[in-house]
Amino acid sequence: MSLIGYARVSTDKQTLDMQLDALKAAGCARIFEETASGAKNDRPQLKAALDYMRNGDVLVVWKLDRLARSMAQLVLTIEGLNKRGMGFRSLTQPIDTTTADGKLIFGIFASLAEFEKSLIVARTNEGLAAAKARGNVGGRPAKLTYEAMRTVQALLKDGWSVAKAAKKVGVSRAAIYQRVKRAGGTGVGVER
Repeated sequence: MSLIGYARVSTDKQTLDMQLDALKAAGCARIFEETASGAKNDRPQLKAALDYMRNGDVLVVWKLDRLARSMAQLVLTIEGLNKRGMGFRSLTQPIDTTTADGKLIFGIFASLAEFEKSLIVARTNEGLAAAKARGNVGGRPAKLTYEAMRTVQALLKDGWSVAKAAKKVGVSRAAIYQRVKRAGGTGVGVER
C-alpha cells in the first residue's frame, strides 16, 4: 500500500507549500501537484495520480475541496477509487475510507449528495410544470425554422447534399437530421 498525494491550488498567485508539507509529513510516496480550478473536470495531474495508483493505494489530499468542488464530484471520485480497490484520506477532515469510521462518514456524504441531486431534479420538474401551466415551453428556440426546412427540402429535391443545404440556410447537418428524426423519419420533417 502506498500513499499517493494530490495537491491543488486554483491560481498561480497561491502556493502549494502548506499542502506539500502536510502530504510529505503524512508519508506520501509520490505527490502530484496542480494549478487548476476545482470546478474544471480536466485536471491532468489528478488524472495522472489516479492512473498511477494501484490496488491498495490510498489517495491523500490536504482538504476535500482540493479534490472536488461539489459533493457529487467528490462522491464520484471516491466511489471510483473504491471500485478499483483503493482508498481515500483527507488530512484535515475525518474521512479515511480505509477505516470503518471513515467509510461511515463517506456513506453519509454519499447519501447527502444523492439527496441534493433528488432535490434539484424535483425543483427543476416543478419549475417546468409551472411554466408549462402558464403556457411557456422550455428549451431553446429551434434554429431550423419551418421556412428554412422548406428551403432545405427544395434544395435536396434539386440534388443538393445535406451538408450544402445546411450551409445555405445557416444550420448544421445535425439540425436537419434531428428535425427529420423528430418528424418520425418521414419526409424531411417540414410538418408544422
